[in-house]
Amino acid sequence: MESYSVDVAAIAYKLKDTTNWWRDINGSRLWQDRIFHILAALYGLVAAVALVQLIRIQMRVPEYGWTTQKVFHFLNFLVNGVRALVFVFRRSVQNLHPEIVQHILLDMPSLAFFTTYALLILFWAEIYYQIAMWLILWWKYIPVLVILSKMFFAGVSLFAALGFLLYGGRLFLMLQRFPVESKGRRKKLQEVGYVTTICFTCFLVRCIMMCFNAFDKGADLDVLNHPILNLIYYLLVEILPSSLVLFILRKLPPKRESRKQQ
Repeated sequence: MESYSVDVAAIAYKLKDTTNWWRDINGSRLWQDRIFHILAALYGLVAAVALVQLIRIQMRVPEYGWTTQKVFHFLNFLVNGVRALVFVFRRSVQNLHPEIVQHILLDMPSLAFFTTYALLILFWAEIYYQIAMWLILWWKYIPVLVILSKMFFAGVSLFAALGFLLYGGRLFLMLQRFPVESKGRRKKLQEVGYVTTICFTCFLVRCIMMCFNAFDKGADLDVLNHPILNLIYYLLVEILPSSLVLFILRKLPPKRESRKQQ
């Protein structure tokens, strides 16, 4: 019985040490700056990759104008570039007043991220309702509206996840019915399967985290003293998915035959 009590006490002590470690890093100004600068560097790297890919596509097929592929890479560059700047100046952003300005700077990259990966109609709804909430909060800060704003992000993320699951799954099943000898069938199946899985997971995690963010102060992402949570969250829902999707869709469009003949 005494041995059991000693084991329980040892486990409790280890858990307390783990909690203290998390709290010490969250309370350290040095670690806050380090983690935010790491996030800024990672976002900057993804933005640079997206820009290089956009330039490569433009040089390959300049006569096509703004294709869907070019817009996709441009938005990736824009989203990750803005997010990198926000984390570089994260402490200055936290000191901006009125407080709604902080929410705008922190939420705008998320809106652009939705534009890049989610359905267009979801983005239109996001813009309409989110700007309405911002205008009300600018006029008078109401905590309940902040919660509603975060829950709206959670809802949009959930619909985006379900959209990727539904239409990505349908496209995957349709491609599976193509003849085995069809050119590029296997590669396209892999692309659709990977992108669907990555985007569904990313938006589902974002939805869950937004729900916690709305009601649990310990999961608040808009404060300086939660750098570890920021690192985990932004890695899982933006940096890693963007990097993987850019890698999967790295193939350039084929050159036009007429250009070869010339």
